[in-house]
Amino acid sequence: MAWSLVVPLKPLAVAKSRLAEAAGAVRPALALAFALDTVAAALACREVADVTVVTDDPLARAELAGLGAFVVADEPAAGLNAALRYGAGRVRERRPYAPVAALNGDLPALRPAELSEVLREALSAQERAFLGDAAGLGTTLLAAPPHQPLSPAFGGLSRARHLASGAREITLPAVPSVRQDVDTPEDLRTALALGVGPRTAALFAVFSLPDRA
Repeated sequence: MAWSLVVPLKPLAVAKSRLAEAAGAVRPALALAFALDTVAAALACREVADVTVVTDDPLARAELAGLGAFVVADEPAAGLNAALRYGAGRVRERRPYAPVAALNGDLPALRPAELSEVLREALSAQERAFLGDAAGLGTTLLAAPPHQPLSPAFGGLSRARHLASGAREITLPAVPSVRQDVDTPEDLRTALALGVGPRTAALFAVFSLPDRA
């Protein structure tokens, strides 16, 4: 049973604000590269039927649609979790019996094979399931089987909230690319060490992070 993924993306002008000091004027392009590499890897995953991106950014909409993603406007305009609920609803209008998963849009090192492992584990759970981020505090993926609501609680200490909501935690040990989201310069260094996708890599052909303080 193939998954439909929902990926949220803020307008590029305000995305990845915690990278502003390190990335400077490159930050919006970096946020777009992260999203493009994430979505391209997701679309290459054998467990994925389609990807829906929720964003109001016109450049991102065009670029992501060019990859083959469904792109919808953030009609609720009420934050991350409202966007994910809306995206999941749009998916189930199109595929009523689909398993649906929310995936962070800042996973530039994402490997299709590792995402496949996570989604297979999520489907075997037959209940809502989630994957914690590399820091052990947040969430990079939340999955819901057919006929169950996604009920996302992303942002900040979302791992604890998803546990409290009754979602099962996926504890696969060898899926670092699915756990490594990028919020800080140190996160980005870790993602680069894992090996990022071609769009993020192309930016680093002409741009580099400043040395650690």
